[in-house]
Amino acid sequence: MDQRLSEPDHNTGSNPATLYGEFTVTGNRKVRYAVSLTERDLIVQRLSSTPARRTRSVLGLRDCVGCRAYRGNGASDPAAYLTAYFYPLKRRWMRSGVTRQRVEQRFRLCALQDPCANLEVAEMWARAVRARAARQHLRDGVSKRALSRSFRMMLLVNPQSGKAQALTLYNKHIQPVLDEAGIPHTLIITERQNHARELVREADLSQWDAVVIMSGDGLLFEVINGLLERPDWEEAIRTPLGILPGGSGNALAASIHHYSGGSPVASEDLLLSCGFLLCKGLVSHMDLVSVHFPSSPRLFSFLSLAWGFIADVDIESEKYRHVGAARFTLGTLVRLVSLRIYKGKLSYLPATEDSISSEASSTGPASMQRQPSSDSQCENTFRNSCHSNNAARVRRTESRTSRSTNKSLNSPPGSVLLPLDQPLPSNWVIVQEEDFVLMLAMYQSHLAEDLIAAPGATLNDGVIHLFYVRAGISRAALLNLFLAMEKGAHLATDCQYLVHAKVQALRLEPHSPKGVITVDGEVVDYGPVQAEMHRGLARIIAGGGESDLL
Repeated sequence: MDQRLSEPDHNTGSNPATLYGEFTVTGNRKVRYAVSLTERDLIVQRLSSTPARRTRSVLGLRDCVGCRAYRGNGASDPAAYLTAYFYPLKRRWMRSGVTRQRVEQRFRLCALQDPCANLEVAEMWARAVRARAARQHLRDGVSKRALSRSFRMMLLVNPQSGKAQALTLYNKHIQPVLDEAGIPHTLIITERQNHARELVREADLSQWDAVVIMSGDGLLFEVINGLLERPDWEEAIRTPLGILPGGSGNALAASIHHYSGGSPVASEDLLLSCGFLLCKGLVSHMDLVSVHFPSSPRLFSFLSLAWGFIADVDIESEKYRHVGAARFTLGTLVRLVSLRIYKGKLSYLPATEDSISSEASSTGPASMQRQPSSDSQCENTFRNSCHSNNAARVRRTESRTSRSTNKSLNSPPGSVLLPLDQPLPSNWVIVQEEDFVLMLAMYQSHLAEDLIAAPGATLNDGVIHLFYVRAGISRAALLNLFLAMEKGAHLATDCQYLVHAKVQALRLEPHSPKGVITVDGEVVDYGPVQAEMHRGLARIIAGGGESDLL
């Protein structure tokens, strides 16, 4: 094997090779390959006496999740092996658009008699590939905070979400890519509703660098509210969160993929994209919205607040959960047949550049004081089905009695809302109509895998995108709105019944005696409700589209 450092430019243009070697591949030891490592690419070229048979492939390190060096299986094999794992965007056969597809490059090194020397060379290459791949998020002079390549992950899986195939999808797609990336993780299977909420509320979070959920959006809703119910919520909510689609809605996962610049994908293609972004470990701020009720404690939302048609479809389509994401299409058609009118009063505080800047400084992460966590000696063991068979142990931070007593003191302060029984200030807009078909407040781009409800939204824009549809719209026009929403084109339809406003806060007072209100797809108490934005309060592992420095 010929292997050199600081090799001159091997036909790589302005991207010179810094490492060069000649190897064989595991499948054919008679054919040699020249391999060049540059700052951006791994370039592999077959060496042949016939120029026509020389093939060259360029693999972008931006698409690399990991690289490892290892010895052969037999003691008689002195060779070392080098394997790099890539997930580049490629066009699928007979499909439009591109998706991430796995590419594995494996090389055999046997130039030296000493097996340890061969392994040392292979390890040098593996370190160099990993280091350059990790540097790919440094681009255009903008840096995003990246988790270390060996960050410790708590991975929560809801086995009942979607088509009840989350564990199968984990074993097929997620466990392999995490192993390739060298990311240690503890798999915890949730057993009931609010299990995840209780777990993160009581856990010693110092054991993990990230908390990731594989489910629909409901499990992340539990995790966020559990973190904000802790006495050390200011520190806890800084824990980087990750999302892997395993449910039927998967709205945040679709939004994360959308922000990364990828073309629309769904199902297992979306899962593979989110798994790749998770392995890259790039962390961004994410907006949260606090939702207030007359008597029950407030909740924190990362996705949406809905009333009327959309909330009804979301809940009534639960009976079609076995068909996956198609449940929403079925639910929409059923509800269109018997279209309802909802009476109520809607008011909102318009968002301005000044209000967004003020929100970021008053409730954003930079203004928060860090508080040390208070851990007791009591431990609790939760079910763990991780392949390592190591039990996940979490430490209780306080008794349930003291937690419920102090819960109101433990979460971010509000800034613009008055109590629900008090009149609104003069700078609020009161919608004159009282008959609605739907009201939807969005703070991410997607409402479902195939519904781009707020195409202009980003993770950390500090804006609630408020939509409402006035009564009087025909069934055909409403259906056309939802069909246009599949491409994020509903605002361009110029529908006279659809209104969109960017707001900082809102208040809804339903007058209809019966109805459904949902927060992140979860049913909440029906009645007056109001909400306000907390810009950049949470952290999310995302792959692109954001330029904030963490």
